Amino acid sequence: MKSIRTLAAGLAFVAVALVLGCNKPDGTAPKGSTKNEPKGKEEHTHGKGPHGGAVGDWGGGKYHIEFTVDHPKKEARVYILGSNQKSPVPISAKDGQISLSITGLKTKETFQVTLKADPQKGDPEGKASCFVGTDDKLGIEQEFEGTVSGEANGTPYTGKFKEEPELPKK
Repeated sequence: MKSIRTLAAGLAFVAVALVLGCNKPDGTAPKGSTKNEPKGKEEHTHGKGPHGGAVGDWGGGKYHIEFTVDHPKKEARVYILGSNQKSPVPISAKDGQISLSITGLKTKETFQVTLKADPQKGDPEGKASCFVGTDDKLGIEQEFEGTVSGEANGTPYTGKFKEEPELPKK
């Protein structure tokens, strides 16, 4: 009975973390949220990540994810970043992988990609701050939005991202 209560409390915590997270598609925190916000600021945006990708919240601000795509290689990379949205954070992912559920904004096609650990220079043994996967649909020149799900150091996380179109250069 105690383990059922513990499981229910854990699931409730994850649900609250997701609701309070800053993973609205426009990059703003939910109304009334103060999580990850500098004092005196009502909302925050993520902007581009250190690798030029779309950044999203992953776990109520403990982590952030950065989604990048290389269309010619038909490859997606997701970087795990810290609460500052810049520093890499190596994690121990279940089975060394995380999942990407992705939709092409031009084609409206949704598909899944399994991303495997791709340890970066400085990542400790058994941990990675980058995950990579390929799919032919990633070769289509378009923006993507989606959800990254996985387990970091034994805790499940889910977060959303959305690429924004490049503005024409003047």
